[in-house]
Amino acid sequence: MCRRAFGSMLSRTMSDRLRGKVAIVTGAGSRGPGLGNGKATAILFAREGARVLCVDQVGARAEETVGLIRGEGGEAAALAADVTRAADCEAMVRAAVERWGGLDILQNNVGIESRKDLLDTPEDEWDHVLAVDLKSMFLATRAAVPALVARRGGSVVCVSSVAALRGHGRTAYAAAKAGVIGFVRSVAVQLGARGIRVNAIAPGAVWTPMVESLGAEARERRRRATALGTEGTAWDVGWGAVYLASDEARWVTGQTLVVDGGVTLTTREGTLGAPR
Repeated sequence: MCRRAFGSMLSRTMSDRLRGKVAIVTGAGSRGPGLGNGKATAILFAREGARVLCVDQVGARAEETVGLIRGEGGEAAALAADVTRAADCEAMVRAAVERWGGLDILQNNVGIESRKDLLDTPEDEWDHVLAVDLKSMFLATRAAVPALVARRGGSVVCVSSVAALRGHGRTAYAAAKAGVIGFVRSVAVQLGARGIRVNAIAPGAVWTPMVESLGAEARERRRRATALGTEGTAWDVGWGAVYLASDEARWVTGQTLVVDGGVTLTTREGTLGAPR
């Protein structure tokens, strides 16, 4: 997607909601053409005034996001890191602190899918999904706490999924994303007295490069399943993250913000209301 296309989406709504803050966004690159949740979040954080460390396992993906941010006049840097490794999580926090003097926001966005059910899920795939989708958030959050405490508090936002909230065939993925919500609730209690807020976002069937392989028929079916009858995008998830990271959410912690077009309100087949 060209830079103009990125800039055209709500680019005139900047209000400096994150001015003066330093943010880390993990999974800040997209695995293919288009816009993933991490990339959208990083761009919006920068538009709202934050200085953003864009972290991705593939450095070139993070560099692409940084280029888009700098092209709009924002401030960002890229770092290649594997957030399933404690040493890499510590290194990314250290990089943000050394570059900008502190840390205020951690956006835990890294995630992969597994579309297999219980009987078809190999043990090694279960372990890999849990490591990427859940363990990474534990390691990154643990690494960030000292820096957040040094700034007298901050915000941690973890990306879960509506797969954690309703019966779902993707066993490992649903379990990991449910674990994210449990992790957020537990850690919010532990860190509240230190001024650190911890919340989750549960996106619905947003269309991102991660699900591009599902094809046009599945895309239409996902759209029809929502109560609004419209397709979600990574921008919708990113704006939720902006709210939770900002001082507007100063009294919000341990919560899960569902961003799903109302899909969790519908029947399994998405037949609520008139056909679309």
